[in-house]
Amino acid sequence: MKITVCGAAGRMGQAIISLVKIDETVQIAGALEYEGSAAIGTGNPVIESSCELEKYLPQSDVLIDFTNPDGALKNLAFAKKLNKPVVIGTTGFIAEQKDQIAEIAKSIPVVMSPNMSVGVNILFKLVDEVARLIPDYDIEIVELHHSKKKDAPSGTAAKLSEIAATATGQNINTVGVYGRKTVMGERKKDEIGVLSVRAGDIVGDHTVYFAGPGERIELVHRAHSRDTFAAGSIRAAKWLMGKEPGLYDMQDVLGIKKI
Repeated sequence: MKITVCGAAGRMGQAIISLVKIDETVQIAGALEYEGSAAIGTGNPVIESSCELEKYLPQSDVLIDFTNPDGALKNLAFAKKLNKPVVIGTTGFIAEQKDQIAEIAKSIPVVMSPNMSVGVNILFKLVDEVARLIPDYDIEIVELHHSKKKDAPSGTAAKLSEIAATATGQNINTVGVYGRKTVMGERKKDEIGVLSVRAGDIVGDHTVYFAGPGERIELVHRAHSRDTFAAGSIRAAKWLMGKEPGLYDMQDVLGIKKI
């Protein structure tokens, strides 16, 4: 299987390329970065401008995208023209952009997930189950990532908060509270707090707290290496081969019962 990686010079792109090099079933057709990137012309395989997508995608079986929301949508639209499957690991999409992705996915198969690791997708499932069991407990989410991460909260934390809200019969757009400063008064009973930490080279930690009278439950996932996300992305790309058009996620890829 041949893949083109958009965002090839980024942390995730480099991790994917490294794993592909030791996977005899996969090859890199193209490694692309945004036009003007200092990484263009470097690396093995040599990184080229995203303007070359029209050159490499026709030679590819799947596109893997770890760029930014605007870039990902542009790449997805081109993939639609060529009827190529796409794996989207990019995060930070607004609701309107997610709707655009869902519309394109009616024509081509797309896997989109804020986190490609097995462990985090199990965490999604556990948070749903615990929230349904103790809907009256306070729910707080704390996520830690490296200092270079551009979006906050992380896509994974946003997904966790959405799952928790839905499981307790609420809408995260109504009950979500993102960070706190000054005096805001007492915590509202139904709010779901999402707090972001950006420091050093932390790969990614997520903790979901369920706190009630006299006790609390903590569900924790810590990523030790980006390889776990990269491996999940490659697994998703392989899984997409031959699939019908549709918007899938890692729950589908891993065969975990859908939330």
